[in-house]
Amino acid sequence: MTSALTRRRLLAAALATGVAVPLGDRSRAAPAPPGPTRITLPPPTGPHRVGTVSLHLVDGSRPDPVAGAGHHRELMASVWYPAVGNVRRHPVVPWMPAAPLRALLVSAGFDAGAAAAPRTAGHEGAAALRAPARLPVIVFSHGNDGHRAEATIVVQELASHGYVVVTVDHTYDAFSVFPDGRLTVPEDLSFTPWDHARDIRFVLDCIEDLAAGRNPDVGGRPLPASLGAAFDLRRIGMFGWSKGATATALVMNQDRRVRAGLGFDGPMQSVPPVAEIDRPFMLMTAEFTRAAKPSIAQFWSNLHGWRLNVQADGAAHSSYCDNQWLIPQLARIIGMSDEDLAGWIGTLDPARAVRIQQAYPLAFFDLHLRHQRQHLLEGPNPAFPEVQFIF
Repeated sequence: MTSALTRRRLLAAALATGVAVPLGDRSRAAPAPPGPTRITLPPPTGPHRVGTVSLHLVDGSRPDPVAGAGHHRELMASVWYPAVGNVRRHPVVPWMPAAPLRALLVSAGFDAGAAAAPRTAGHEGAAALRAPARLPVIVFSHGNDGHRAEATIVVQELASHGYVVVTVDHTYDAFSVFPDGRLTVPEDLSFTPWDHARDIRFVLDCIEDLAAGRNPDVGGRPLPASLGAAFDLRRIGMFGWSKGATATALVMNQDRRVRAGLGFDGPMQSVPPVAEIDRPFMLMTAEFTRAAKPSIAQFWSNLHGWRLNVQADGAAHSSYCDNQWLIPQLARIIGMSDEDLAGWIGTLDPARAVRIQQAYPLAFFDLHLRHQRQHLLEGPNPAFPEVQFIF
């Protein structure tokens, strides 16, 4: 069975089943609804509850490549942030909205009505934390034919530790839906990391609007209380997976608003190529390594600021994203062999992968956006024996 599945199809199967044997510690997870245990996401570990809100953004400077004349590029984004107050009054959002999730299932050959998406830790519209100082901001760019939810474990972990995180669906390279119900799916277009980078630079402009007290949502939908006061524009970082990792570097080539970049197993290859970067950058590699891919080695030589390359033993291309946690739950349901499962996610234990996802991105951004020393990034750590430092 598994030999006929693409990675997207396998993940869609996980969501279609709606049931799984949970992995790891669920002590802080929201209570499960009556009936079968749902596929789960691990809860974040930080001291803050998490709020989230979606934004519909239109870049009036860029024509829409599909809709035709008179239409401009539209994006959906989500803002994740530390929340305060009675967050239980606000619903917990699913991992993906229903419409794009159904499209994902259909694209993989499954019944569109079978979806049961995991629930996140994000409470929709909850009031944002009013801290003594504004909070550092991080932007996320997804991989090819992906969606803004694919690194939710990392995103909600950062938010629970006091970051504002903005995730973006790169329209026509993503499964997404607009507030009026229009669904977009990956199209057969030449959509490059440069297109991701252009989207992100526009989103950075929208973040500036939010910080100034303006609402960039084109429908004027209400924003959570105190959200605009949360953004510290002097402390912006970015991370991405695969194509999004390459886009992170391209944004840093063009836009000095991004002070630090983190790439999850990206090819770091584009035309024109990534140029030199003088600000901190960390690579978390798996299949796209400096030894195996000349583009990675060249990118590494172009890093003239603080730099670090770590790699988890047994990691696969998606091991630093949600797939590493979700796909093994499917494997238990369908009775997939350990050998077949390793073909999809490598041999890195899912629970260990989650700890790596929670610890290393947080340490990187704490070091470079909060200027807090991080022993975790200074060399191999006995708490993470599978993480190698590639010098």
